[in-house]
Amino acid sequence: MSWQSYVDEQLIRSGKVTRAAIIGLQRGVWAASAGYTLTPDDETALINAVNSPSSALSNGLRLRGQKFFIVQNTDRSLYGKKQADGIVVVKTTQAILVAEYDQPLQAAETTPVVEKLADYLISVGY
Repeated sequence: MSWQSYVDEQLIRSGKVTRAAIIGLQRGVWAASAGYTLTPDDETALINAVNSPSSALSNGLRLRGQKFFIVQNTDRSLYGKKQADGIVVVKTTQAILVAEYDQPLQAAETTPVVEKLADYLISVGY
């Protein structure tokens, strides 16, 4: 399966993710949903956030000109909100999954979809 099909078939097609991308921990967008463009600054922000979650918790995460307040984090995941919308960011062995959702979707719907794909990628070494 290609990286693009993970984004399209596992995340977007679930109906629980509005926009998504997979980026490499060493930089570079591996795949992104249609119209979801991450700049080099966005990549840096994501890499810094997963490598220093306490800083993201304190300062939030700015992507595509929008600031998400990080409301929870685990050893591999960050969960953020921007008004009624949100973001789920999960670090795998070699990549970062980033998934945004818009209302009426809720974190409880989006999170399991993203975490399940992350679990799979980790299990196969990515």
